[in-house]
Amino acid sequence: MLERYSRPEMRALWTLENKFRVWLEVELAVVRAWTEMGEVPQAACDEILGKADFDVDRILEIEETTKHDVIAFLSAVEEKVGPSSRYIHLGCTSSDIVDTANGLLLTRAGGIIAEGIDRLLEVLKGLAFKHKGLLCMGRTHGIHAEPTTYGLKFTGFYAEFARHRERFAAALENIRVGKLSGAVGTFAHSGPELEERTCAFLGLTPDPHSTQIVQRDRYAQYFTALAMLAGGIERLGLELRHLQRTEVSEVEEGFTKGQKGSSAMPHKKNPISAENLCGLSRVIRGNAVASMENQALWHERDISHSSVERVIMPDSTALVDYMLHRMAGVLERLVVKEDVIERNLLSSFGLFYSQRVLNKLINTGLKRQEAYEMVQKVAMRCWENRVQFEDEVRNDPEVNKHLASNDLDEAFDPSYYKRYEDVVFDRVFEGN
Repeated sequence: MLERYSRPEMRALWTLENKFRVWLEVELAVVRAWTEMGEVPQAACDEILGKADFDVDRILEIEETTKHDVIAFLSAVEEKVGPSSRYIHLGCTSSDIVDTANGLLLTRAGGIIAEGIDRLLEVLKGLAFKHKGLLCMGRTHGIHAEPTTYGLKFTGFYAEFARHRERFAAALENIRVGKLSGAVGTFAHSGPELEERTCAFLGLTPDPHSTQIVQRDRYAQYFTALAMLAGGIERLGLELRHLQRTEVSEVEEGFTKGQKGSSAMPHKKNPISAENLCGLSRVIRGNAVASMENQALWHERDISHSSVERVIMPDSTALVDYMLHRMAGVLERLVVKEDVIERNLLSSFGLFYSQRVLNKLINTGLKRQEAYEMVQKVAMRCWENRVQFEDEVRNDPEVNKHLASNDLDEAFDPSYYKRYEDVVFDRVFEGN
């Protein structure tokens, strides 16, 4: 987990200290459950709850000998507790503690990420309403197509991130499980009641069937949901990068006083944040593939997933959290250049009206291909001679045989392209 690409709240969640702290949280919940079931004396439980602690350096020192981190952790805790420590880890195997702790850690990380999604959604909603009705050129294949609005651009991204929020919420609920089923998952040394009571203390749901581990399809869903979320950030970042290109120049990332764009070219103002976010999304996707590779383990368990998860759990959650807040910051400081947007809209000679003229001709009874060829001939002439489409249409004798002046007035009305904007806004933002 790189400090450069993580925020303090998420970074604190994945420290070695906190990992052991959550392991201890699970172990103490097990002790409390056993005590409620009458298997551990209340006095011993009280002593354990009062004394249980650890020193990270001591755990690492013991692990040098044991080569087993859970045993090293338990040994360090036992040194703090004394004789009552015999009731700690009673009936448990290492994965009972680690996987249940993972459920807690991933749930808590998910809560932080959900807050980031909500922040980004609010920023997108604000931009959508701020720029509602701002007519701009829509592009397909990177080429001028027909007008849309900046309000609709941001509304589309809002709708997508609302779906990301819904998908991630489902993945988050699916990972919010614990398991205390013991070695190979038979409950032989514990029993389902212990699992149910322990999970209740921790705010988790018992996994209905675990082997010695929680099955990794749950993890794969979680990390692929993060990958899709990162993909959404990348799509938004790519749009901003294209719109900031010199030839387009409709938007611009905020450029702070003293900021530098290039070590060689003093004039440069680059979309560095959007580029950064597009790059980081590749890491998240790679980690999602690793999580899916973890699904197929030997028999009731092996340990090949463990090394992978020590990397992807902190890295993916921290990166996505960072990406959400960085993108929200970019959008909050985004410069939208309305004069350039209008200039670009008009720069292709009004050719975007071609479908309006086509449909008007079809409505007169012309065959579609005949009307298409008539309009295309005028449009190609405009491209070649760099003249305004409306002027050429109004002066074209073939078109004028079929369309009156008032028909053409309607065809060249730009407000036509905004007539259903309110409908889309109502669909997307109703209840939001």
